[in-house]
Amino acid sequence: MRAFFLWMSRSIRLRRLIMRIGFARRAALRFVAGETIDDAIAAIRTLNANGILATVDHLGENVATEADARRAAQSYVAVLDRIGKEGVKSHASLKLTQLGLDIGDEFCRENVACVVRKAKEAGTFIRIDMESSDYTDRTLAVFRSLRREFDNVGIVIQSYLYRSKDDIAALCQEGASVRLCKGAYNEPPDKAFPKKADVDANYVALTRKLLSDEARARGAYGAIATHDPKMIDAAKAYAAEHNVPRKQFEFQMLYGIRRDLQQQLAKEGYTMRVYVPYGAEWYPYFMRRLAERPANVWFILRNLFRG
Repeated sequence: MRAFFLWMSRSIRLRRLIMRIGFARRAALRFVAGETIDDAIAAIRTLNANGILATVDHLGENVATEADARRAAQSYVAVLDRIGKEGVKSHASLKLTQLGLDIGDEFCRENVACVVRKAKEAGTFIRIDMESSDYTDRTLAVFRSLRREFDNVGIVIQSYLYRSKDDIAALCQEGASVRLCKGAYNEPPDKAFPKKADVDANYVALTRKLLSDEARARGAYGAIATHDPKMIDAAKAYAAEHNVPRKQFEFQMLYGIRRDLQQQLAKEGYTMRVYVPYGAEWYPYFMRRLAERPANVWFILRNLFRG
């Protein structure tokens, strides 16, 4: 089922078909705040009212023209302007292929720099999302280039990749802010752990590295992005055992998933941040959410049969 939905996420023909179906659009709202900046700001306000922070994502990826990439950058500038003016507590997350990585690395870097600069003016932070392993080296190179100029930019590392152990070690030495997730792309077995148990074990090991005394002493900051209670408990146990202050790391989850757990962690005094996607290009994101958890599929089907 996972492979099927990941294949669907890449199909242009199915994207055109499904995005015209009213039910699919309504179902996507389970995981997407809406299609406009106003929708995103409203969702962030609701989260903030419950003691939860946000990171907003204007959906889109793999643009083919410089004009589309520049429009994407301007969309981020616009939402960051609203974040600054309205005082909501939110970072922003972006994908480099949406900002022109397929067109050229330097063109993409210049585009992202405009967004990071605007975030600095608004008093907030940009997280560069990680995409498939085809882009890992180039994404890290753009991140490191930006970090030489800006201090308000972070990166994402995926625990299902074999290489992530070395990537995390290097980023900890550099004092980087890292969101650790499991990974949501269909990777070959020569690049990623094929078994969930191995992905989970690597996730726990990388969490411990991010939260270690050595990493924090160098300024590294861990954002533990998971809905898995076992991974959350492992992070909490390590933090308690090693006296890691709760303000020196955070948990992150996706909009619309495990809202109960999000609120519980916030009430326990942990920094909790929710990834809030919005925009018209919701289809690939929606398909990846269905691929990640069969429970998401059954949720949609139950609501379909309820009318």
